[in-house]
Amino acid sequence: MRHTHRILSRSLVLALAAALLGGGLPAQAALPAAVDGQALPTLAPMLERAMPAVVNISTVTRIEQADHPLLRDPFFRHFFDIPQQRERQDSSLGSGVIVDAKQGLVLTNHHVIAKADEIRVTLGDGRTLKADLVGADPDTDVAVLRIPSQGLTALALADSDRLKVGDFVVAVGNPFGLSQTVTSGIVSGLGRAGLGIEGYESFIQTDASINPGNSGGPLVNLRGELVGINTAILAPGGGNIGIGFAIPINMARSIMDQILDHGAVRRGQFGVAVQDLTPDLANAMGVERRGVLISAVEPDSAAAAAGLREGDLILRLDGRPVTSAADVRNQFGLLRVGARVQLDILRDGKPRTLTGEIADPYRDFTRGDKLAATLAGALLGDTPGRPAGVAVGTVTANSPAWQSGLREGDLIRQANGIPITGVRDLTKVLRQSGGVRSLHVQRGGQLILLARR
Repeated sequence: MRHTHRILSRSLVLALAAALLGGGLPAQAALPAAVDGQALPTLAPMLERAMPAVVNISTVTRIEQADHPLLRDPFFRHFFDIPQQRERQDSSLGSGVIVDAKQGLVLTNHHVIAKADEIRVTLGDGRTLKADLVGADPDTDVAVLRIPSQGLTALALADSDRLKVGDFVVAVGNPFGLSQTVTSGIVSGLGRAGLGIEGYESFIQTDASINPGNSGGPLVNLRGELVGINTAILAPGGGNIGIGFAIPINMARSIMDQILDHGAVRRGQFGVAVQDLTPDLANAMGVERRGVLISAVEPDSAAAAAGLREGDLILRLDGRPVTSAADVRNQFGLLRVGARVQLDILRDGKPRTLTGEIADPYRDFTRGDKLAATLAGALLGDTPGRPAGVAVGTVTANSPAWQSGLREGDLIRQANGIPITGVRDLTKVLRQSGGVRSLHVQRGGQLILLARR
């Protein structure tokens, strides 16, 4: 059994002062225990309201085993009438939080449920329910599940942009299989990026103890509102040292909304490359060290249409000051296709305000169902300037294309054993063959065979 958690590589003992907590709890919680007539603070009333929304997540992944690589080829097994390969099961444990009781929506981490064949959610009242994957975004490590909606309790969502370093927070989850475990701490830092955990990073850092199995569980404030999704710890020696990271709920909510609307995240494209403004660059340009430098603008891009130029300094995006290139990439990456964006820039020492629109990188792609029923749910496009093949755009979770094994970013190199150069080639091959029997897909540095089941 694996206890799912992201571990990147001095624990602090935190005492909650009665004066601080007493002022932060609601009036109905003012029935504390007392010692020598002195009232003591307690988080119990808040937790009694919040913990029914915290769930344990267990997954089962079936993995085929073969003694020889040829036995992994379904056509080889079929030709020689070789029985189905042996199969082993891998399981993992993680956490999640109910965010919509009426719809039965649960937020968790993508890495908790990645590649799972079965997902089960255990509620605080002991019920275990089968969960369906609504969709997931590996780049932010967010996944949305759906469970039957009877008798559920959801957590209210806070505005994570209002968090401040020093705010008290509580982590709840399933570390090492110990369900409904509560740890407390403070917000140790905000906007943590460049950690190499996800594609888009702007983490809440906390010293609330987070351990393997806490992944996907909630980080809540003292009002019992959800401020983040626990996702990773810094653990050079393999244990907790008081440095944990959570995805801000505003980021997770944005991803969830896109998944609910489109079945996947439709990440837009602006067409601008940015870099941090170092002291040397600032001196060379004769400007104060503030903002983020535009190092390149793609021709015919949304950024070019907005009037941006190489050498401009971005000071604000939609009224928010930008602090780093990573901050700019995160903000652009979370904007929806078609969203309008306002940029306050500095050009030749003079301030300007420009507006642009986030472009759809898959606007010229073709819906997979127009080629074959097996490819429904995927967007497919040509690959000018890249290796020959068919590029795979967004893939809706649980669609036929998803069930066939296709994922966003794949490059289809062969269909039914025949090399293809683009969408037209793929269409021709599928018409001649009567549909999809197999696809050879390049995924990163691997070539993967996807066979029709």
